[in-house]
Amino acid sequence: MDYRLLGASGLKVPVLGFGAGTFGGKGPLFSAWGNADTEEARRLLDICLDAGVNLFDTADVYSDGASETILGEALKGRRDKAILSTKLTLRAGDGPNDVGASRHHLVSGVERALKRLHTDYIDLLQLHHFDAMTPVESVMRTLDDLVRDGKVRYLGASNFSGWQLMKSQAVADRYGYTRFVANQTYYSLIGRDYEWELMPLGLDQGVGAVVWSPLGWGRLTGKIRRGQPLPAGSRLHETASFAPPVDEERLYRVVDALDNIAVETGKTVPQVALNWLLQRPSVSTILIGARNEAQLRQNLGAIGWNLTREHIARLDAASAVTPPYPYYPYWNGQFAERTPPAVQTA
Repeated sequence: MDYRLLGASGLKVPVLGFGAGTFGGKGPLFSAWGNADTEEARRLLDICLDAGVNLFDTADVYSDGASETILGEALKGRRDKAILSTKLTLRAGDGPNDVGASRHHLVSGVERALKRLHTDYIDLLQLHHFDAMTPVESVMRTLDDLVRDGKVRYLGASNFSGWQLMKSQAVADRYGYTRFVANQTYYSLIGRDYEWELMPLGLDQGVGAVVWSPLGWGRLTGKIRRGQPLPAGSRLHETASFAPPVDEERLYRVVDALDNIAVETGKTVPQVALNWLLQRPSVSTILIGARNEAQLRQNLGAIGWNLTREHIARLDAASAVTPPYPYYPYWNGQFAERTPPAVQTA
């Protein structure tokens, strides 16, 4: 396993982390993507740890808290071998204060997470979304207190826009609070919006990307093919409404390129898609999920080798989109490469 620094934290994390959203199976589809129980989760964690995957990510809303509980149970006796990451701020109860980044919700949410995870500290706490109703100064002060109290070691954001993340960093700098070092973000061959603003910000501010849904909400698993129906039992129709939209022709263009390169390299389509992400600037770790051992072992096959520059160029071309203003590049008096400067110079 290769390890990279998590932004400017000094903490080394594996290039592949494990997303525990498939643990539990409670609640609506958005919060429950699988139904692994404690015994199955323990087996998946055995495989991860044997492979050097020691970062495990969850959230309070995954399976209504059951994901955290099962992850904590499965890690009993080996907590010291794991980097635990969880998230707060999405609605986690019926009460008026069971949502957001108020001091009330963050402090009580961390206490609940510590109990469910059977631990006395969280390695990486991430805000699941930006709370526009709570002053950023209050949010960053509360997070800093949690770090100083020893209940949290590192901080991250998730699903923030560029200005929201930068404002948070600026407030932390102004008052000497703990900064964000991670940005859990959606990024894939069919979802490259991260590159226009958040990637350059991450490189500039020392914020490492923790990539979620690297296979584009299941669209890059190899199950989708041009002109072919989805296989029986596929959940793609169910999850499509939650996924960021993608132009159908662009999707097929990317899948065609992945298919060709998979044949040339002897790898699978998901392995090629994951390996492409590992070559991108600012990426610290990619979260892989698995509902069973076979899926997990296949995803682990994305490391230990690298795509060639020619392969990467073909995938870049197949997945390219025109950036929105003001990121549409216009320098040297002409329109140039349709990738942001951060990507070009990396």
